[in-house]
Amino acid sequence: MCRKKFTMHPTLGSHKSPWSRRRRKHALLAKQWKSLFDAEGKLSDGGIRLLKKARSGGVEPSIRAEVWPFLLGLYDLKSTQNERDAIGAQKRREYLDLRRQCQQNLKCSDRNFKSEIYGNNINESGEFNRGPDSPVLEEVASARASLSVEGVSLEGKIPTISGHILHLKTSSTLLEEKDGCGIIDENISEEETESSDSDSSEESDDMKPLLGSTELEDNEIIESTSYKMETRSTSYMAEDFASWQRIMRVDAVRANSEWIVYSPSEASVSEVKACRLAESVGLKDYDHLEPCMIYHAARLIAILEAYALYDPETGYCQGMSDLLSPIISVISDDHVAFWCFVGFMRKARHNFRLDEMGIRRQLKIVSKIIKGKDSHLYKHLEKLQAEDCFFVYRMVVVLFRRELTFEQTLCLWEVMWADQAAIRAGIGRSTWGRMRLRAPPTDDLLLYAIAASVLQKRKLIVEKYSSMDEIMRECNGMTGHLDVWKLLDDAHDLVVTLHDKI
Repeated sequence: MCRKKFTMHPTLGSHKSPWSRRRRKHALLAKQWKSLFDAEGKLSDGGIRLLKKARSGGVEPSIRAEVWPFLLGLYDLKSTQNERDAIGAQKRREYLDLRRQCQQNLKCSDRNFKSEIYGNNINESGEFNRGPDSPVLEEVASARASLSVEGVSLEGKIPTISGHILHLKTSSTLLEEKDGCGIIDENISEEETESSDSDSSEESDDMKPLLGSTELEDNEIIESTSYKMETRSTSYMAEDFASWQRIMRVDAVRANSEWIVYSPSEASVSEVKACRLAESVGLKDYDHLEPCMIYHAARLIAILEAYALYDPETGYCQGMSDLLSPIISVISDDHVAFWCFVGFMRKARHNFRLDEMGIRRQLKIVSKIIKGKDSHLYKHLEKLQAEDCFFVYRMVVVLFRRELTFEQTLCLWEVMWADQAAIRAGIGRSTWGRMRLRAPPTDDLLLYAIAASVLQKRKLIVEKYSSMDEIMRECNGMTGHLDVWKLLDDAHDLVVTLHDKI
């Protein structure tokens, strides 16, 4: 394999990367994790050791479901167990409220769809009469046929990755709410319904979600204010939600089982339970799937629907299911998985903007990193009119999800989340002051890793490739052939030398 060996900055030779083969630590272990908490269930040092361990070696699989809510901002690093219990209860109620609204929309859209398609064939009970000439759901069939897992179009230099990105957003308008359409998820008990209805109107200011303590970018969701459903219900039309639902269902049943590591609860789920959940979210065409895959697909839809209501500006675009799938594989509680996904999407949601400004900004940063590190490679890219780095579009959109193995993806994401958590907590600017001598925590670690993956192929690109398409095929061909820790080690070198210049 042709690689250019990176060399550390001459003045930093004694400060090795935390991901170098010599210095890299083992993942955070369950025993170490338990030792981090004091008698109140509070991280004794404000989470510094947690973030250092997660940043340098990732997290042991058995404790990921406990650690990720801290890394993704559901729980504050300085919270006590009692505070986390209160936050968890509140966030569970809010998630159930979202799911109720999803169920209402599902029943309303089903009635409207049947009325439009079957007209007078609908009987008094609201069911339709199937005749020999009943039309099929051509729209869904067409959408399924149009999807290709690896297909990429570069027409107009704005790539659309079939099977990943499909923008279905329209202008922001009022979501139509119709009386008499409400149904409750069968998994929600009557007791939970009553408590949720009563508690949701009594939320206090001291139970606000702890999803970030620093200023966010203008376009990000402001997580520091208490969630109110009524403020989000004016942002889009019911037709938008129905479109999102149709694409979610197509994506969910096409999830690649090789990229999913099931939790015990998913792996052992019965066919009856899986089909019941599938029916509750309107999932169809799943007869070819095993019960565990049906259950996984239905959970994907349930949480993605809730997120589309929570963040209607983003709604749903293909590719978001790729980001959620690993989270629900690790976290069995849907409400916890949902809020972790919300935390993940605080940054990743920019990848799914209709105007693609978030993607363009990131590609520009990758381009600057390559230019700053290797001017010869950059000039070659200019010659090929590829200096905008659109050949790494897929890597940016789904955060290396397709280039790395499942476990490698989680390791990279954990390191990235630890960096972002350190920045939110202000740790990178104070306690980790010495990190400035090496690589400080950065929101853009993923982009440095993407640039590193290209630089590892620089000799091949310069000497062999004469078109954008050839470079793109090389990047897509990296799948399964990358060493995530070598990638991070090289990314460290780039952060050290270039973070003040990018």
